[in-house]
Amino acid sequence: MSSEPQCKRPKMTGSSTLDQLKSWTVVVADTGDFEAMKAYKPTDATTNPSLILQAANLPQYQPLVQKAVNYGNKVGSNLEEKLEAAMEVLCVLFGCEILKIVPGRVSTEIDARLSFDKEGSIAKAIKLVQLYAGEGISKDRILIKLASTWEGIQAAKVLEQEHGIHCNLTLLFNFAQAVACAEAGVTLISPFVGRILDWYVANTEKKQYSGPEDPGVVSVSKIYNYYKKHGYKTVVMGASFRNVEEIKALAGCDLLTISPKLLGELEKSTDKLQLRLCKDAAQKQKMEKITLTECKFRWMLNEDKMATEKLTDGIRNFAADTVKLEKIIIPLLK
Repeated sequence: MSSEPQCKRPKMTGSSTLDQLKSWTVVVADTGDFEAMKAYKPTDATTNPSLILQAANLPQYQPLVQKAVNYGNKVGSNLEEKLEAAMEVLCVLFGCEILKIVPGRVSTEIDARLSFDKEGSIAKAIKLVQLYAGEGISKDRILIKLASTWEGIQAAKVLEQEHGIHCNLTLLFNFAQAVACAEAGVTLISPFVGRILDWYVANTEKKQYSGPEDPGVVSVSKIYNYYKKHGYKTVVMGASFRNVEEIKALAGCDLLTISPKLLGELEKSTDKLQLRLCKDAAQKQKMEKITLTECKFRWMLNEDKMATEKLTDGIRNFAADTVKLEKIIIPLLK
């Protein structure tokens, strides 16, 4: 990848580094905090079980929690049904509040415990979209988030092709995962930059990386270039950033989902941003197209120790936070 792609630079919308970034890249808020979204004006927003858990513990969001509990009590005939209904509605209510702030889309995550259950993931996604519809929200403003397991990717393929439900494939650390998502025709992927860096810092001798050399940045750049080279419609949303240098090194990526802390740093900065990724430069790359079977996908993932460990860790951690959220809800149910 050229360090300075020959791409046409659009007119800047402002002088801050954040404004420069928005000229090339759709900025997404990686938070469940409504006030942060209002402050930084992202186009889209994304949540996960960990972010909703944090928000659900804050006093200002208790009315949403209570509304979800009331719904669960109303429609469920036993504790299990009440809990499931309350959890589904809580995710949707947070999404609806977010959509009052952002002009674009919100990502709503499927229960991580369904990560290896294709049919269960499809059924849950359809239910969430129906609940959004009950709140007056079109499915065009929703992205259903699923883990980038083989089963999650195949569930997304069915949701996209048969139900017109747009999907965001998360916990993506590996090129095979990205290729499988593109071949499945998913709307968007969320490759994790910072978590890849975390693994390399913890498991290799090298402890410091500059932006363009950051292994997470290298991974996302390769995926972006591959997609644009071969004309896939799936778009790339870099996620899980540890510092603003990672973000700057991916300027020009389709979307970047950024925490409020790093959005604040970018807004305060006036550093000139360099365009790093663009379609024109990507199409000049020498990258052969590959096709994956399930067996080849599983083998390539198995051979990537970092991706295997981070995928399973991510699923376990999201599932654990879902259980913690359930423990908040259960005592409130009748």
